[in-house]
Amino acid sequence: MNKLVVGNLVHRPLRSSISVLAIALEVILMLVITGIMIGSLADTKSRTSGIGADMIVTPSSGSFVRGVSGAPLSVKVADILDRLPHVKVASPVAIQLTSGSSFENIYGIDYASFNALKPFVFVQGGPFQQPYDIIFDDIASRTGKGHKVGDVVQVLNHDFMIRGIVQHGKGSRKFIPLTTMGQLTGAEGKASLFYLRTDDEKDEDLVRQEILAQPGMGQYQVQTLAEMLSTITQQNLPTVFTTGINVVIGIAMIIGFIVIFQSMYTAVLERTRDIGILKSLGATQWTIVNVVLRETALLAVAGVAVGLALSFVAKWALSLWFPSLLVILTPVWMVRALCLAFIGALLGAMYPAWKAARKDPIDALAYE
Repeated sequence: MNKLVVGNLVHRPLRSSISVLAIALEVILMLVITGIMIGSLADTKSRTSGIGADMIVTPSSGSFVRGVSGAPLSVKVADILDRLPHVKVASPVAIQLTSGSSFENIYGIDYASFNALKPFVFVQGGPFQQPYDIIFDDIASRTGKGHKVGDVVQVLNHDFMIRGIVQHGKGSRKFIPLTTMGQLTGAEGKASLFYLRTDDEKDEDLVRQEILAQPGMGQYQVQTLAEMLSTITQQNLPTVFTTGINVVIGIAMIIGFIVIFQSMYTAVLERTRDIGILKSLGATQWTIVNVVLRETALLAVAGVAVGLALSFVAKWALSLWFPSLLVILTPVWMVRALCLAFIGALLGAMYPAWKAARKDPIDALAYE
């Protein structure tokens, strides 16, 4: 029976190969799309941790998707925060979400205070010297055709000169002066949030109480870095992202289902006489169903194996073409993709298997 199953697949190599590739595509779509999402979250956490802050002060509506709501806070709040006894550094940051060639957050920073949180490590060049200077991190400098110190780039519909390139991991990948950000966005003297570094992490609860006790600051949201990072999860993603991912996974499963259904249904029609011979020799309905499902299972195993391999190739290619894009292929999603691919393939084979099992042996033997 095993020889019969393998022989049926080998006898039709093109159809079998298309079925394997369809299941592989299903696996690739699931793993790469979820890998990009998980990688983006991990990258956001890593870069936020690398800023060097212990606490964050945001408006009450603040979320981890920073910059979408603009810059509603006065930068003068930094002076109030600086005067608190347990605050060593208070740095205002204005964050602007841009949608040029890609979506990215541009940080408008007060260089002195932001650098005091954790110093930049320059690979080339140095700090701002002019209002329309920009600092790139080393990953952003490699995107596209590559950038170097002295190049002129357009950000926020204005030309900027790259003054320095720093090691990545300090929040954003591109930094401009805070005052320049305010002028370009019509939010002069405003910030999106404040990063704080305290003298001792044990004093964070005390600092929170001191901040909220200041006149006019009771409505602000004060979080420790750990509290803020805990909100950067898949569950807290905007609904449009999670819905989009579910749609992609659904489409992937439909592709696998349709291709397997068409492949096995056609195979059953072509092997009508073979089925009649098997039934005349005493094969039961379950035997016929078993043959069809075994063939499908072999196609699914091959498709999953090819899909996993090509997913790692896709991850490598994306990291090469898009250095700023982090793709993480997790064991959990590998198992999920495997299970979903198998389920889709078996569902696609159920009707052809049922149809084959119910064929009358006399009619099958007379089939031309």
